[in-house]
Amino acid sequence: MRLTAFSDYALRMLMYTASAGGRLITIEEAARTFNVSKTHLNKVANTLTRSGYLKAIRGRSGGLVLGRRPETIRIGDVVRLTEPDFALVECFATGNKCALTATCKLSGMFGEAIASFQSTLDRYTLADIMLMPKDFLGSPKRPSSTGGAHNLA
Repeated sequence: MRLTAFSDYALRMLMYTASAGGRLITIEEAARTFNVSKTHLNKVANTLTRSGYLKAIRGRSGGLVLGRRPETIRIGDVVRLTEPDFALVECFATGNKCALTATCKLSGMFGEAIASFQSTLDRYTLADIMLMPKDFLGSPKRPSSTGGAHNLA
């Protein structure tokens, strides 16, 4: 099983925003930090904002800040929001055509595994996985618009 890049970026975006300690962060800043597309991160930020995990401040000096306290943001909730489905095998998917569905024991086993996975994620909050701002500086440096290394400190 593998989470989508969308879920990965959503978790990273929340961790980065939490590390800012109330300072507004921008999509551009986060995109440089994670070396990902601003367009893709914008979609992630929109989803997190619509769900109340982030709060968007519009305007020239705007940006993003956490919309909730880190200890109230459950990782399992974020993953369920950002993952399209947990259809590990065909019988979990819409339009299942598997000939073994009526007698197969895989669905029960995989259903239990998914429930365990989600239960584990539900035990953790953003507060449990927060990093310090300096932790993000270990990422490979990206060229800034002036051609030099960009320092987010």
